[in-house]
Amino acid sequence: MPDSRVPRPRRFLVCEPRHFAVQYAINPWMRPDTPVDVDLARDQWKALISAYRAHGHTVDSVEPVAGLPDMVFAANCALVLEGRVFGSSFHAPERRPESTAYETWFKAAGFDVYRPESVCEGEGDLVPTRRYVLAGTGFRTTPEAHREVQEFFGVPVISLQLVDPLFYHLDTALFVLDDDNIAYYPEAFSPGSREVLARLFPDAVLATREDAFAFGLNSVSDGRHVFIAPRAEALAEQLVRHGYIPVPVDLSEFQKAGGGIKCCTQEIRS
Repeated sequence: MPDSRVPRPRRFLVCEPRHFAVQYAINPWMRPDTPVDVDLARDQWKALISAYRAHGHTVDSVEPVAGLPDMVFAANCALVLEGRVFGSSFHAPERRPESTAYETWFKAAGFDVYRPESVCEGEGDLVPTRRYVLAGTGFRTTPEAHREVQEFFGVPVISLQLVDPLFYHLDTALFVLDDDNIAYYPEAFSPGSREVLARLFPDAVLATREDAFAFGLNSVSDGRHVFIAPRAEALAEQLVRHGYIPVPVDLSEFQKAGGGIKCCTQEIRS
């Protein structure tokens, strides 16, 4: 069955965790009194980049900026579809300068960048599928930003209400497996949003709270290989049964800041 899944080469944008630290608390995972092993974080991040390249993906890197410890979480900087960049406007004042740093990179790489008027945290809350953009709200990105995204890209945007502060971004509770399917943790969503997801994706892979707590939903799939947190064992077993190949990558040091594999990965869709 795995042979029926076809990987598609991706282009990723990342940021080295040179200045990574937990210096403030803007989500329930962050505790400034918890030390971060910067050397271990850098090694874990390098292992992720090596895994991407080993599976045929292109990786670009933006230069980290001192004083921006969360800049490593590249997913939050934008949503890129068909070569168009919808930038970010962060909820937390501590992260707002990241928008300019990433915008500078995109412009130097030849992209125009739209800066949203509303609070919007990129692929943290915007997850594109083949037909829609799934858009989270409740803790960070606002419903007004969802409307901006739809107007900018001309793609239907499906708003989803997040209800558990532990899963404050959509990409901590849901990820795309391929053109037609997703995996998600139902209890992270409001009852109505759960119904919407069940209607849109009746064959979705459903994760347990243990999988979600291990950042198993903060994964990246190329259509066949799923780069996933190693502690999300039950979810990995489900993925195998559905014909995917889990590629475990340990980013446990980044979970101290509420991040994981997808948080560290911005996809550039040309």
